[in-house]
Amino acid sequence: MRAVILAGGKGTRLRPFTATLPKPLVPIGDRAVLEIVLQQLSNCGVTHVTMAVSHLAHLLQAYFGNGEKWNLKIDYSLEDKPLSTIAPLKLIPDLPENFFVMNGDVLTDLNLVELYESHRRNDSDITVATFQRDDKIDFGVLDTDPDNKVVGFREKPVYQFNVSMGVYVLNRRILDMVPNDAPFGFDHLMYACIEQNRKAICYPHNGFWLDIGRPDDYAQAQENIDELLKLILPD
Repeated sequence: MRAVILAGGKGTRLRPFTATLPKPLVPIGDRAVLEIVLQQLSNCGVTHVTMAVSHLAHLLQAYFGNGEKWNLKIDYSLEDKPLSTIAPLKLIPDLPENFFVMNGDVLTDLNLVELYESHRRNDSDITVATFQRDDKIDFGVLDTDPDNKVVGFREKPVYQFNVSMGVYVLNRRILDMVPNDAPFGFDHLMYACIEQNRKAICYPHNGFWLDIGRPDDYAQAQENIDELLKLILPD
């Protein structure tokens, strides 16, 4: 199996940690977060990883090298200008029919093999791993009619959303929708899939997931690193 790691972002939400380090090298315990991701990919049978890099790319290349430490072949695709999250894939000429795409700062116990096989069984253009996030509103919410009469009230309601985990499996044919040499992100891809009625499938995950690019998730990972590693990299 093949994977592309999106590792070109500037990590602005994690400053000052990312002032001198690319976000995938931010430490979790005694490891870089991307080091954990690479070991997870290796454990599930991925053999070849391409890192799409830009910001502080030389540090990522120096740290991960050719991937031998993780029993992987690692190579690098360098953006000479910002291309967002999906357009960098067009710079990689040898992608197989189906391949993983992952953000370089995701910690999860998602079963990647099952995700991949689900994608293949469905013959999907893209399969998006999703997680249910609860968003609590810390206010009383009033519902009104067109005349501003109160017709409903909810005290500090909680709304639930299926959010992308930053872990996908793509079929190579979907890259026909992506422009050459122009920014094109996951949001653009989803709009285009809906407009063109492409087969974009969600894969709900009910286990553990943290987006290390979020300061709160990063703090949680630091506090619970031993427990998290047992979930992500079981013996």
